[in-house]
Amino acid sequence: MKFLADKYDIVVVGAGHAGCEAGLASARMGFKTLILSISLDSIAMMACNPSIGGTGKGHLVREIDALGGEMGLNIDKTLIQSKMLNTAKGPAVHSLRAQADKTKYHIEMKKTIEKQKNLDLFQGEVVEIVVENNVVAGVVTRTGATYEAKAVILATGVYLKSKIFIGEVNFDSGPNGMFPSQFLSDNLKKLGCNLRRFKTGTPARIDRDSVDFTKMEEQQGDEEIVPFSFLNENICIDQMPCWLTRTTLETKKIIEENIGRSALYRGDMDSVGPRYCPSIEDKIVRFADKETHQLFIEPEGVNTKEMYLQGMSSSLPEEIQISMMRTVTGLEKVKIMRPAYAIEYDCIDPLQLKLSLEVKKVEGLFSAGQFNGSSGYEEAAAQGLIAGINAGLKIRGEEPLILDRSEAYIGVLIDDLVTKGTNEPYRMMTSRAEYRLVLRQDNADLRLTEKGEKIGLVSPERFQRVKTKEKRIKEEIERLKKTSVSPAKANDALERANSSKIGGGITLYELLKRPEINYKNIEEIDFSRPKEILRDIVKQCEIVIKYEGYIEKQLRQIKQFKKLEKKKIPDEIYYSKISGLRLEARQKLEEIRPLSIGQASRISGVSPADISVLLVFLEQRRRRKED
Repeated sequence: MKFLADKYDIVVVGAGHAGCEAGLASARMGFKTLILSISLDSIAMMACNPSIGGTGKGHLVREIDALGGEMGLNIDKTLIQSKMLNTAKGPAVHSLRAQADKTKYHIEMKKTIEKQKNLDLFQGEVVEIVVENNVVAGVVTRTGATYEAKAVILATGVYLKSKIFIGEVNFDSGPNGMFPSQFLSDNLKKLGCNLRRFKTGTPARIDRDSVDFTKMEEQQGDEEIVPFSFLNENICIDQMPCWLTRTTLETKKIIEENIGRSALYRGDMDSVGPRYCPSIEDKIVRFADKETHQLFIEPEGVNTKEMYLQGMSSSLPEEIQISMMRTVTGLEKVKIMRPAYAIEYDCIDPLQLKLSLEVKKVEGLFSAGQFNGSSGYEEAAAQGLIAGINAGLKIRGEEPLILDRSEAYIGVLIDDLVTKGTNEPYRMMTSRAEYRLVLRQDNADLRLTEKGEKIGLVSPERFQRVKTKEKRIKEEIERLKKTSVSPAKANDALERANSSKIGGGITLYELLKRPEINYKNIEEIDFSRPKEILRDIVKQCEIVIKYEGYIEKQLRQIKQFKKLEKKKIPDEIYYSKISGLRLEARQKLEEIRPLSIGQASRISGVSPADISVLLVFLEQRRRRKED
């Protein structure tokens, strides 16, 4: 029996990393919001790796923070080790990654949600999205509770009809032993949503006391911790080490002998898995020439003996998992606390979404996270934040926040999903961002804080802090351009830095252009330097000066990109009636209905010739209107 439980502006279905950001964003914008979770113990749960960030993903977390999201603040509270990745390469690909105390991460996020004004939290399984005249009206839970809403955000993660696979054994279950959601998929199909089956997997958790660390290589965190959140300046903790080891030829032999018992190779699973996070048996098959594979042993928290076996996800039977693990260097006597498994689940084809993450067929219904075909906590959180923002803006009657590919990694992520689609769980990487030298993780606050302030997620004080930072960077660069040094003052310092001596006066700006010279090298000759200059200011100045030519080139490319993005396509266009378009292009354009020529040009199956036809059509249409 259904009953009216309450009325809300926005209801969020799911409380994983997407649901948490969506609920917090809409509540902070002033909307009465409800988060419904199948279990309150699964809020912000790290069902797989106990870490936040990494290559490409660290950029997303920094952007979430700059817009006023929570993930960066939460990992800063709960990290147990921090590392900046790719520092041997250029700043475009530097990416922050932190190991988390996963239980504390869940507790702190739950605490934040419980304290948030305008936000309620309830444990319940949503079985129906209520839709009236193609407009969302609320949700119904399994107990019959009906919650009326002006907007609904689907952030169901990997729970829809989810199934666990361990060798020949498979059963209905959510991740980490949670209940699956068995009924919502059928309801979404009735609403016209095209669902697909994807899969992912997670390694075993092992007992710390059964590991021989003397046979492994210790991996320490960075001496100086760089916070994820721009609101934090310093983090001082005793970091926990991770450990590096390798599989052996015996490991390979056991997997090869039992490959037919893997759920992945038995044919039990029809779903598609992530290309960039293969199982150990997949690695053995795909990289048959490799004799060993590296593994990382990562602590899951301060107050637990559970350790995560990074690089060894599997769907082999439990007894085979034990056998193969005991052939790994240092794991000869290992005890498993939780077996590895693969999980299969329903998700939506993201081509059915607008760039705002609103479902095209149902007004007011938004979708975010792994349900959209992505993988990873960071990708989920980024989409959740944007969905929460746009659900609120929809209610206000305002234009949605759409970040384009030249503005943010979040823009790249959403544009890739919504415009290009994905045939496997999508993972963010720096290589996906064509303007990555401009979209660095270190300048996310300079790029996006103003947008967060306009929406209402960033305080005026924080925005003013960013404006002050921007001003100080400009002032410092101007000072460096005006400050000259003579050979007598500079040459000794240059020689110590293994840099060529100068024969005449030179500005500090020109000196810093040299690859081997940084701020530390010029400290003893820079007498006009301000006594206190923040680390962030120094970092920005060095990057802007050293990569000036490359940045200017990329900004010119962005200018050209913006021209095509500004050529808007009216929503009422019927592509089937445009002569000259190929059949595939007509079908794809009709399905995706791009907002601009720029977006149209990125659709798979739409050629440059089709774009030319479309431009001619739009110009003729414009002239007819003028006449």
